[in-house]
Amino acid sequence: MFSLAGKKALVAGVANDQSIAWGCASALHAQGAELAITYLNEKAEPHVRPLAERLDAPIIAPLDVGDDAQLDTLFAQIEERWGTLDVLIHAIAFCAKEDLHGRVIDCSRDGFALAMDISVHSFLRMISKAEPLMPDGGTCMTVTFYGSEKVVEHYNIMGPVKAALESVTRYAAAELGPKGISVHALSPGPLATRAASGIGHFDELMARNAERAPTGQLATIDDVGAYAAFLASAEAGNITGAVHPIDGGYHITG
Repeated sequence: MFSLAGKKALVAGVANDQSIAWGCASALHAQGAELAITYLNEKAEPHVRPLAERLDAPIIAPLDVGDDAQLDTLFAQIEERWGTLDVLIHAIAFCAKEDLHGRVIDCSRDGFALAMDISVHSFLRMISKAEPLMPDGGTCMTVTFYGSEKVVEHYNIMGPVKAALESVTRYAAAELGPKGISVHALSPGPLATRAASGIGHFDELMARNAERAPTGQLATIDDVGAYAAFLASAEAGNITGAVHPIDGGYHITG
């Protein structure tokens, strides 16, 4: 079994113990990585801090990616504490409810800009800050969804947003490959996370996916975490720039 012993990992996006980011953090910790875990704000802290403490995370910090000062402070703290960073996991997305629940063609200008900034450009900002801390290479990961390439009912404007996220993943991988930094997009099927609860008729979507998936079941946050842990390992060092389906094979069913 591969080991992540000695690796330093930043996991952004934990909201509770059902979060994809939590599945990733738990798996990285199980393989020996030391963690920095962020929480969105004071309201989220009581839900996230106990989880981070369960994984003995030495860095537990606030991070609203819309606040450049918080991002600067976080990476300064990582540099001061560790000096380097091996793994970045970005599991962050946001869209205003009125834009998420409306037609794509009716999405407001401000709503589109906000969704792209928080869900896509924040990944680029974090990679840019992580790059100097990865002199010997590293791994950067984000989270996408099948609605980026096929129309998924009720996913609406987040489909184009996730398509953009996958595109920047490929471009970042091409730019950073010579430095030994790999960039990936994890693409699990629908999961019952707090973020997903804002999507209309999400229970129906999960049921359809489980019915059509060759395995007959949805992926779990543990499935996603195990995959992320492998991609963070030295054994996956020559893999980069891909969207990785983790969906029980649903993506092959057309």
